[in-house]
Order: sequence, then C-alpha cells, then structure tokens
Amino acid sequence: MSYSILVVDDSPVIRKMMKRSLSLSKLELGTVYEACNGQEALVVLRREWIDVVLADIHMPVMGGTELIEAMSKDPELSKIPVVVVSAERNAQAIAHLKTLGICAHLTKPFTPEQVLHAVDDVLEQVAQRSVA
Repeated sequence: MSYSILVVDDSPVIRKMMKRSLSLSKLELGTVYEACNGQEALVVLRREWIDVVLADIHMPVMGGTELIEAMSKDPELSKIPVVVVSAERNAQAIAHLKTLGICAHLTKPFTPEQVLHAVDDVLEQVAQRSVA
C-alpha cells in the first residue's frame, strides 16, 4: 500500500526538504502533494485521497490552525491525521491544536529523521485503529 501525503507550508524550501526527507524513507510513497497555505490544502484534501497532512502553522491567506479547525469540523477530513511542523513553541497554542486532534508536533528546525519518525508513528497508530 502506498501513502499519499500533503505538505502544507508557505516556504518552498521547507516543502522541498520535507518531500526529500519522505523520499529517503522506507515508506511506500504514492503522491506527495504540496500546498502553500491552508486554503490550497483544503482544495487538495477535498479532491485527493490523503493519508497524512504535514502542516505549518504560520502561513498567509489561511494558517495551519484555521486549516486544522476546518478539518476538525468536516466528518471526512477530521479522520485524516495531521502532524504540525512549525516554529510555534507556545504551549497554549500547541495545547489548542491537540484539542483539535493533531497527532504530533515537530518544531522547526527539524531533521529528516524527526519527520520520518513522526509520519511512521502516525501511520502505525492509524493501522492499529483500523485493526481494532
């Protein structure tokens, strides 16, 4: 089974780094989609099958928090696991995101290994839920 991942970040460099990290993993990757803000991400999420979202918080047009809030209100999108990859270190903001259902939070700067570990963990959690 191959996994489709959506990388949401306003920085093309960060998106490229995350895609590169994912390509080096042992994951069976399908398509790795990109969006530069939450609004573009919602378009992709409603059009494509996505297994995991990697999202920044601070972006123009629609930030990650607004994206995650929109996803949490949609019965189908709320099932998609979200890993936040952000420079955000405010404990209250992270706690709010956790109440919305994020699966993990990585702080920038990140290593490729941290991204891969987070995605592996999330996919393992999803697989365990579907077996149970």
